Amino acid sequence: MAMNIKKGDTVVRISGDGGKDRDLTTHQGKVLATLPKENKVVVEGLNMVTCHVKPRRQGEEGGIMKREAAIYACKVQVVCPKCGKPTRVAHKVADGKKTRICKKCGAEL
Repeated sequence: MAMNIKKGDTVVRISGDGGKDRDLTTHQGKVLATLPKENKVVVEGLNMVTCHVKPRRQGEEGGIMKREAAIYACKVQVVCPKCGKPTRVAHKVADGKKTRICKKCGAEL
């Protein structure tokens, strides 16, 4: 299935993680990577996990690091740069090129 989310888009989480991060309105971030085969995206500041890292070389420090884990693409929604609202993505074909359009205001994403 084709994904409507691209690397560099600003997205907001619309569902998930009912535990520690209950306030869904503040969970907004930039897409760092997309994984189309798994239908997942990696979003800056969302779905943080702790990783225990061993030092690989002499002088390098190990410890506990926090990093972003992948989240399902259906759990996030693209934020329109013009109107600033979370929106669905529409497609428009003009001059043989397919562009992504905001469903709310009609601006190009």
